Amino acid sequence: MASWPGLRPRCVDREVHRQRPLGAFRLQPVGGPRRRLGHDEVPRLLCQRCARSLYGRAVRADGHQGGRGLSHIHGCREEGALTDLAAGRTQVVFSVDLFNEGVDVPAVDTLLMLRPTESATLFLQQLGRGLRQSREKTICTVLDFVGMHRREFRFDLRYRALLGGSRRDLEKAIEDGFPFLPAGCHMELDRVAQDVVLRSIKDAVPSTWPNKVRELRELIRLRGTVSLSDYLRETGLELADIYKGDHTWSELLEVAGAPIESAGPFEEPLRRAVGRLTHIDDRQRLDGYLALLTAAGRPNTGSMSKTERRLLHMLIANLGSQVLTKKNELQDATLQQATDIVWRHPQVLAELRELMSTLYDAPDHVQHSFANEIPLQVHGRYTRLEMLAAVGEADRAKTREWREGVLDVSAIGADLLAFTLDKTSGDFSPTTRYRDYAISPDLIHWESQSTTSADSPTGQRYQHHVAMKRQILLFARENSDERAFWFLGPATYVSHEGERPMAVKWHLETPLPGDLFAAFAAAVA
Repeated sequence: MASWPGLRPRCVDREVHRQRPLGAFRLQPVGGPRRRLGHDEVPRLLCQRCARSLYGRAVRADGHQGGRGLSHIHGCREEGALTDLAAGRTQVVFSVDLFNEGVDVPAVDTLLMLRPTESATLFLQQLGRGLRQSREKTICTVLDFVGMHRREFRFDLRYRALLGGSRRDLEKAIEDGFPFLPAGCHMELDRVAQDVVLRSIKDAVPSTWPNKVRELRELIRLRGTVSLSDYLRETGLELADIYKGDHTWSELLEVAGAPIESAGPFEEPLRRAVGRLTHIDDRQRLDGYLALLTAAGRPNTGSMSKTERRLLHMLIANLGSQVLTKKNELQDATLQQATDIVWRHPQVLAELRELMSTLYDAPDHVQHSFANEIPLQVHGRYTRLEMLAAVGEADRAKTREWREGVLDVSAIGADLLAFTLDKTSGDFSPTTRYRDYAISPDLIHWESQSTTSADSPTGQRYQHHVAMKRQILLFARENSDERAFWFLGPATYVSHEGERPMAVKWHLETPLPGDLFAAFAAAVA
């Protein structure tokens, strides 16, 4: 942050200052000791007119061409100043909340950030003033002096607005030097800056369970009722932070002293199971589950369509995996019986409603339905249990066992191929480390099981599935730490080499989105 001796505001109109806040930066009062302004002092410091004047005086005091080529903007002079800037008559323009959006000066090739903001939208708008293309402009230099004024400044929100992904994805991108930027883009942090940003990302959020509880208690004290979405937004935490270590949102509410619903007979395993649903990212499931969870009474499977029954089965199979057991004498429970058990847990249902509402903006890929009556969306994410429930017909709530990577589902005339791209982690033996990867956005290299020959019934089914009127459905995940697989959609046989295993090339009906192709390529690089 800059600090300029001998500069102080002359305006004392505190009411104006409160209405027209200025971004925080340091000042040194004339004849007084240097100090850093408190965050709550900033809005009362300067009105916009004094801010503009101070900006100009600051740069002149710093020796910028003796003050030539500078402009501080009053409302009536905006158009003229921008015209002068575009023509090169003015080299530097200072403004306060005037040019965040709707301004197009392609010649701008340097941005000086002095205004703190926690708003990712506002930051991107400000950054966008320098990203317009111009014939003679090859680079935009951004001098960002914001962030060190407060230890709790959220670097992660700013970088994630640019890069997307989770906080862990951001940490890895910074550590690796931003390897997946679009073509023509470059970001670089020197070692010290990298350390500062990484430390900020790790320190800016409540990472321990007691701190999470403390944050929630404070929010409840200030607001009364706090939803899961509110809590995540205020703290900057992610869903994975809430459910880490088998903790749950209901537990967090309970420990923080918030009122919750009464417990049911299988409260703990069902609460923990809710945390295994955070991968849901398609509107078909989200809409379907919210409709079930907000309707009066318990669902009646007898009055449901096949698609609705399968959607419910996908939910119940995930929730009931640790409840529908031989120990509980529920291994043969029907879908209706298992549904009734879940609906006897009002707090679990309340948490499910909050989770589905929080996830409602989760879809970040263009998705489309695979087939009528089969609730799978291409480029959605699904666990093995959900895959089985989505294509199943049985009335039994507990799905069949499926540990291998291939499954013949004769009921719908399809083979399900579920594979992990990066096999360096997890329990992969030398005989199961098959070479599976994306050759291009619409071409997948996949290896069959080590016992499959080209002449075997399975090998023949792979090669002639079109003539046999069968489908090949591909599901992929980056590594074994991920519970859910991306549904890549139907694929068509192209060719193969060798056998035991067969190295097959599949052509995807729907090409991979750019981010998935980049991630899949990186996973096996």
